[in-house]
Amino acid sequence: MADPDIVGIKFKREGKIYNFSAAGVSLQKGDPVIVETDHGMAFGVVVTDTPAPAGELPTEAHKPILRQATDEDVQIQAENQLLEREARRYCTDKVKQRELPMKIVDVEYLFDRSKVVFYFTAENRVDFRELIKDLVQRFKARIELRQIGARQEARMIRGMGICGREVCCATLLHNLDRVSVKMAKEQSMSLNPEKISGLCGRLMCCLAFEYDSYLAMKKDMPKCGKLIQIDDSRAKVIRQSVLKGEITVEMENGEERIIKVEDL
Repeated sequence: MADPDIVGIKFKREGKIYNFSAAGVSLQKGDPVIVETDHGMAFGVVVTDTPAPAGELPTEAHKPILRQATDEDVQIQAENQLLEREARRYCTDKVKQRELPMKIVDVEYLFDRSKVVFYFTAENRVDFRELIKDLVQRFKARIELRQIGARQEARMIRGMGICGREVCCATLLHNLDRVSVKMAKEQSMSLNPEKISGLCGRLMCCLAFEYDSYLAMKKDMPKCGKLIQIDDSRAKVIRQSVLKGEITVEMENGEERIIKVEDL
């Protein structure tokens, strides 16, 4: 593969994709790498191996990929993951001991172990100053407690959606886009909150993911309620079947007919 100017890197399997400059480093999709971030060195994996879009060149905004990860780097990352699990157990126990109204969701060690980030959820503000002291004393590193929302929590915890598949936010979606009820209406979804909400209790991410495709497919499809001409008669559109490319119409005599949009 030719050296691309910019490649996408993920730090967590369910996380966002960040662009980094790969100038001078030959990489392929799936390669582990060590990169420079605002917080220091980090271990990531190449998830896109396509060159930068036309006109987009590496800039100061694109941090550099320092090198392809060595066997020693991979071992350090594996050890960090063990430390993260230990840190999560310890912090969870301390939260219970101090009866703090918060839930520890995940823990992340920086690659050089200079900082540990604890992700948590809480309904309101939490005074965790004493907890910070406990963590600093235990781990001898800089400590950050970062509050996250329900959607980020679902992405980290993962799980099965109502469709029977693993939640989209932890698999195929890289960014958590805004989701609105309008998107559900355009896809003819039931507006029953139980049917359009994900594990996080918010509107399902797939509504945003599929929204543009539905708009494109419905572009040339008559709207419900519109009168159209079928043969020598007028008919009223009463239903749309977007994925099938069909509409159901009611003829003047009350008969219902299914029409392919391409036949109109």
